[in-house]
Amino acid sequence: MRLSTKAQYAVQAMVSLALYGDGEPMTLKEIATREAISLTYLEQLFVKLRRGALVDSVRGPGGGYVLARAAELIRVDEIIDSVEETLIPVSCMDGEGHCACTDKCVTQSVWHGLAERVRSFLASITLEDLVREARQKIKS
Repeated sequence: MRLSTKAQYAVQAMVSLALYGDGEPMTLKEIATREAISLTYLEQLFVKLRRGALVDSVRGPGGGYVLARAAELIRVDEIIDSVEETLIPVSCMDGEGHCACTDKCVTQSVWHGLAERVRSFLASITLEDLVREARQKIKS
């Protein structure tokens, strides 16, 4: 199973915002430069992150984006859900994780179980966990 660059970049950008923003607004240009992500792509992601109530925009001089809530209250699965359409392991499952060929599929339980474990794993990690890990790497 492979996550899209949308998910990867959204998580990276959120870590950058939490780590370097320090509660102050950060511009997308700052994040784009720091994370080597296209500014245009980042703008599209932040529209979705704002809709997902994960970031707030601050207008005016010194404006930019801030976290909508504390980093320890934002889970990685929320970030991914806000920018991805679905998080499913195989193409035959629909957006809710149901198999299109329920009666015939002998491997359905495998894919359903995988989807549940991936979602549970991502839900167990907070943005603060990733920030803490990033700080450790910076110190090294």
